[in-house]
Amino acid sequence: MAEFTWDARSPLDRTLVVGPHGAQGDAGVSLTEIRNFDLVQVMARRGKAGDLARAATACFGIAGPDAPKAARIADATLIWSGPDQFFVLSKSGKHGMKALAPLLAGSASLSDQSHARALISISGDKAQAMLAKLSSLDLHAGVFAVGSAAATSMDHTSVTLWRGNDRADGQAVFNVLVFATFAESLWHTMLDAAAEYGVDISHSEEVT
Repeated sequence: MAEFTWDARSPLDRTLVVGPHGAQGDAGVSLTEIRNFDLVQVMARRGKAGDLARAATACFGIAGPDAPKAARIADATLIWSGPDQFFVLSKSGKHGMKALAPLLAGSASLSDQSHARALISISGDKAQAMLAKLSSLDLHAGVFAVGSAAATSMDHTSVTLWRGNDRADGQAVFNVLVFATFAESLWHTMLDAAAEYGVDISHSEEVT
């Protein structure tokens, strides 16, 4: 009898090569894949949006975002993903599926998306210029401030995009969730779009 083992691997495991890419010199774009995160999609049951808001407040200290926003708390980020629904992004299982199910299941349907999505963090002084090639959104700070989010597309690929806290050097940080099956394609598209600026490629387990 054949034996099988299941090892969870990054959707970009075969294609991500750590190090510089594209133009030489100081990299204008940093692309970092975030690995080993917990991601739960929370969708209010019919007529239960108010109940979910109260349950989320009891669980997280805040209600889930009811507009295209991302709200960061001490150990998780709540990201709007549509009317009466949001993602819970966290680490180490504290806000994973097992932890949230008994707290939110009465008012919401929960779906574990931890291995169904890839998470890419984009920063650098040319990050906006690179993203402008792939998205029609205006990502300037006056329009798309820290905490702004959007369910949108990049190069015809559906993504959830939000702006995280700025880096210590003041550079903006943009985060992209994409379905795992499209991650390699979008990754290569990002590399192509960023190559002229120079790219620093890495992976991390730190959720930004």
